[in-house]
Amino acid sequence: MSSLPAVSQKYKSASDTVELNKELVKVSNEVAELTAELTIAQNNLPEYVSKAAKAKTDAEHTAQQSSDQAYKATNGDLGDAKSAKKKAKKALNDAEDARDARDNTEKQAKKIDKLTAQLQKKQKTLQELEEMRTTIRLMHQ
Repeated sequence: MSSLPAVSQKYKSASDTVELNKELVKVSNEVAELTAELTIAQNNLPEYVSKAAKAKTDAEHTAQQSSDQAYKATNGDLGDAKSAKKKAKKALNDAEDARDARDNTEKQAKKIDKLTAQLQKKQKTLQELEEMRTTIRLMHQ
């Protein structure tokens, strides 16, 4: 038993088991909450990616329409110029929508990374608490 790291433990004796168990329950609940939150975030990511791809396609399409209308307006009348302006504004709005959708996708990916890191940290803490409980049980057999 001398190889067990009992000295570095926060909980060392049988009298500490009540507090140890409270912390175990608390950390276990946090792990469950983070796991649920991470699962939701991961399940939502494909929707963000899909929306970003559609927004990009829409932006490319309206940019092409705007370009076509602008070309037509160079040899056209006032109506053609107004239409070109309208299409240019639509193309700008669609480009902004595409940028926003891409940003949302990136935010979701960062959220997943953050939750994953938090979950790993909590799981490590949970494992350390379990090891402390095992050490206390072995010392008091």
